[in-house]
Amino acid sequence: MSLTANAPDAFDRAAVDKLSARIQRDVDSGLLPAAQFALARDGEIIESQVFGTAGPDTRFCLFSATKPLVAATVWRLIGDGALDPALPVTTWFPEFGANGKQDITLEQVMLHQSGFPYAPMGPAVWGERASRRDKMASWRLNWEPGTRYEYHPTAAHWVQAELIEIVTGMDFRDAVEELVTQPLGLPRLLGLPLDDQDDIADLVLVGEPATSDELMAAFGVPALPATEVTDEAVIRFNEPEARAVGVPGGGGFARAVDMATFYQRLLHGQDDVWPPDLRRDVTTRVRNRLPDPAGVPANRSLGLILAGDDGWSHARGMGRTVSPGTFGHNGAGGQICWADPATGLSFAFLTNGYDRHEVRQPKRTTAIASLAAVTVS
Repeated sequence: MSLTANAPDAFDRAAVDKLSARIQRDVDSGLLPAAQFALARDGEIIESQVFGTAGPDTRFCLFSATKPLVAATVWRLIGDGALDPALPVTTWFPEFGANGKQDITLEQVMLHQSGFPYAPMGPAVWGERASRRDKMASWRLNWEPGTRYEYHPTAAHWVQAELIEIVTGMDFRDAVEELVTQPLGLPRLLGLPLDDQDDIADLVLVGEPATSDELMAAFGVPALPATEVTDEAVIRFNEPEARAVGVPGGGGFARAVDMATFYQRLLHGQDDVWPPDLRRDVTTRVRNRLPDPAGVPANRSLGLILAGDDGWSHARGMGRTVSPGTFGHNGAGGQICWADPATGLSFAFLTNGYDRHEVRQPKRTTAIASLAAVTVS
């Protein structure tokens, strides 16, 4: 199904058809049970398509594409003077400083430089604020904060969620809605009540893991390091209770049109939400260039990833054809969300097909994102 509205003169229908065909290929092969994409420009959705079992109102787990929604709430509080990224987390949350964490700044947390990438949370404690606070206080460091960049899949955003609650007096999920998504004209995307989970596409594990030979050919190693993003952790987001928790590092749910709209608002400015200087900072200023364990520079702003001009935009989830100033954040399983200031285009691709093949999945991401970026000029 395709919806086109107010397409600009520079809209390339042939390029859109190529994008659709690339997605449909994996739907037909069974790798993507359901999918959506949306393209937006000049503040409006210009194309939206659904595939497989998806409909226009189907919602998908965003995984780490959730992170900018939480960061955007923190930006709002920075703009209001309630938070300062240069200050230690203990300025607001003193108990967090236990076990050598007393000097970690909010900026380091937002840049994945805080030194606790493997810090656990999990279902046993994440449902109650008191237990979350106790768990965060107990965390220990894996390395000295500020000296390295290593992706924190969920831990860093639990800290941000707690700071949101401290300074607003609101549940962090309500704060994301009240301070960000609602003013932007978007529905609630994080922490969905049990009676508001219709039309969510259940996640499906597809494919088989890559062989050691395939990993060696693609990445130069016979095995990838273990992370907390396991099959079990992924499928947990099919549980209504987990969806209601609103895991701030990866538990948001949305339609592709929601995320393409979010990035349009961020691209063009919503000055009653974020001050212009702050919005410019988070969408253009690289604060973290340290390499990840694979040697790829982070190229992170205060909550977003920037494509950059160093030839690594595809490794950052944005394909090969975006401009260097493109900003966004991808998510596990192939979720893609970004905005390109050079063309004014924002793009979101979401799917419930969680491809376990560690080589095929990023290749798909690169192909889809690269095709999307050239649909307008």
